[in-house]
Amino acid sequence: MTTAPVDPVQPTTAHPAAAAGLRPSEPGARPAWEEEAGPVGKGLKGLTLTGICLLVLGPLWVVVVTSLSDAATVTDAGGLVVVPGHLTVRAYAEVLSGGAVTRAVLVSTGITLVGTAVSMTVSVLAAYGLSRPGSFAHRPILAMMMITMFFGAGLIPGYLLIQNLGLMDSYWSLILPGCVSVFNLLVLRSFFMGTAPELVDAARIDGAGEWRILWQVVLPLSRAVVAVISLFYAVGYWSSWFNASLYLNDQSRYPLQNVLNSFVLRHQAPTGMSQAINTGAVPGLSVQMAVMVIALVPVVCVYPFVQKHFQKGMLIGAVKG
Repeated sequence: MTTAPVDPVQPTTAHPAAAAGLRPSEPGARPAWEEEAGPVGKGLKGLTLTGICLLVLGPLWVVVVTSLSDAATVTDAGGLVVVPGHLTVRAYAEVLSGGAVTRAVLVSTGITLVGTAVSMTVSVLAAYGLSRPGSFAHRPILAMMMITMFFGAGLIPGYLLIQNLGLMDSYWSLILPGCVSVFNLLVLRSFFMGTAPELVDAARIDGAGEWRILWQVVLPLSRAVVAVISLFYAVGYWSSWFNASLYLNDQSRYPLQNVLNSFVLRHQAPTGMSQAINTGAVPGLSVQMAVMVIALVPVVCVYPFVQKHFQKGMLIGAVKG
């Protein structure tokens, strides 16, 4: 039995569109999500993105304009100011000269810096140890850590633990309870597992130990994910207020978020500002918005420098390994 010769010029596999009964030149040859959008689709995308930007930037605009408005402008607007009137920085001067907000900013900055350093140190060391094949009991330890993502001891046991450790009215009570996020640790572990084994083996042949491999091989290749996780920890510490409300009895130790919570929600003005607000020299609403702007500034300033690492750090770190 003979077989017909195959023409070497003709392809041996059919085009996916031809297999579906369509010619490659037909409009339906490609999936709908791969086709270029038409004028209507592009217009709808532009309107959608514009609407999302307005929803995000609109409230921020109102907060900033209100914080820069004088008493007459706030009174004429009946509250929050949308259209700028007479602008002044009197509210910011009042906030920063009172002492309580300045001290709270320093407290929040210290907690954020120390907490982020401690959290990243523990997370990187734990993630690297759990990412090494053959490390001692890494699977049981990883399983126990993952259990904490779904089950917690509760509020009362956590409070009693902090109390028995003697950490009440201590800044360590704001750092240690949330020192390690298992989710962040898993992302770091996945990224470390994606490090090329050839580089690690070459370092071992040159006589490098685990500490040197981590410091000179793994971490330089993991700058993106380290930057992203550091930002996550820093924003968490900067925005945290619940632990301080539980473990700090001395209000002079409060971080900025707790001062903001007391001032905006409870209408308790920080020490040194009550007289100016009560006399009407500075509108209380402008001072509240000024404190909110001060709380937002660090995150807004840091985010652009880390934003370029988000796609590489999160997507690659979550998929590899």
